[in-house]
Amino acid sequence: MRNRNIYLIGMMGTGKTTIGRMVSSRMQMDFIDSDHEIERKTGMEINEIFNNYGEKRFRELEEEFIRNGHPVENCLVSCGGGLCVIDGMIDKLKTKGLVICLFANPNLIFERVKSESHRPLLQVNDPVFEIKKIMETRKDTYFKADLVIKTDNLTPDEVTQKIIDAFSSTNISST
Repeated sequence: MRNRNIYLIGMMGTGKTTIGRMVSSRMQMDFIDSDHEIERKTGMEINEIFNNYGEKRFRELEEEFIRNGHPVENCLVSCGGGLCVIDGMIDKLKTKGLVICLFANPNLIFERVKSESHRPLLQVNDPVFEIKKIMETRKDTYFKADLVIKTDNLTPDEVTQKIIDAFSSTNISST
């Protein structure tokens, strides 16, 4: 018996990759990071795609990944922060599996990602302000997830267990 997918959405720095790896390991699911898959497929880093082709092209690559770029079952997908804001994408993700949003305070997000130079949306003068602005525009979409987990005061193990519990209580296995 195989499990439907889990999709982790949310801003950069909320723990999608770290938590995703932990959950997928404990649940014996394949782990896929949408950004890494896009980089692998294109042979370019995300920054290069943004700089050479723009955000619009990157969003098209994300949409293509969700349509055709990953298994339909038994995987946990850590989605790029803006993937779910593509028109109709949150509903598409929900048809493919359980959608869980990891959410955190903008200042904590900045502390987690400030040393990472590969974040194209943070290459600005005031990154905390930019995080707040991005979060405000995406908040309504993020909150359409099947479950929203505020990660600020939780350990990775606690977040992992919340996801496993939610998945176990809602999973409909395919035959």
